[in-house]
Amino acid sequence: QWWRREHAALSPAAIHPTASVHPTAELAQGVDVGAFAVIGAGVYIGPGARVGAHCVLGEQVRVGAKTLLHARVTLGERCTLGERCVVHSGVVIGADGFGFAPHQGQWIKIEQLGAVRIGNDVEIGANTCIDRGALDDTVIEDGVKLDNLIQIGHNVHIGAHTAMAGCVGVAGSATIGAGCTIGGGAVVLGHLKLADGVHVSAASVVTRSLLKPGHYTGMFPIDDNVNWEKNAASLKQLNRIRERLKAAEQAIEQALQKNTKP
Repeated sequence: QWWRREHAALSPAAIHPTASVHPTAELAQGVDVGAFAVIGAGVYIGPGARVGAHCVLGEQVRVGAKTLLHARVTLGERCTLGERCVVHSGVVIGADGFGFAPHQGQWIKIEQLGAVRIGNDVEIGANTCIDRGALDDTVIEDGVKLDNLIQIGHNVHIGAHTAMAGCVGVAGSATIGAGCTIGGGAVVLGHLKLADGVHVSAASVVTRSLLKPGHYTGMFPIDDNVNWEKNAASLKQLNRIRERLKAAEQAIEQALQKNTKP
């Protein structure tokens, strides 16, 4: 914060003449709007917030005080963003979630009626996408930090002060607790729950709920290709080997019992 105050070369707040601001939008004192930004009907932008060039804020969007939107950020209609947030270029908040139902050999779109609610002091990296909810809202709580190129699916709930590294994917309706960390490239499948204080290693695939805090890893170790193929082939036979082992153990136990009978 000290470095930002001392070195940030911010121009005086102003509404650029090329910006399009709807007459019903409310811009508080000290709001800065960059070139070619579009501010929709019923938008509220809090004191000292800055909206970068080419940003688009849909109808009824709310942006909190001192929040910074870098260039080319898109906020879909009815989405809310708290105070002192930083949203980097290319972020899309409030696009439709991936909701389709199969019907007679085709995919029928399920309308996405929710929004996205983001708390205070959240930072979102470049080109990250956060989908709106299908019915309820997608929720990002206070202090969450998201790296670049992250995908947050519809109806996901992320607890306060959780951090995710680049290229994480969180599928729809997953619930991630407070104070968690998710390593780069990790995937959390839909409808799962991660407790507070869960830490997931990079490139892991979370396929079940993690209901106790701790450090979790789920990946196939890297190896030279020849050894990897051999290990992968063995892994495919693991269930058959397990059944053979169980049968051998039972046979040994029966033989021991037979030999110990008087």
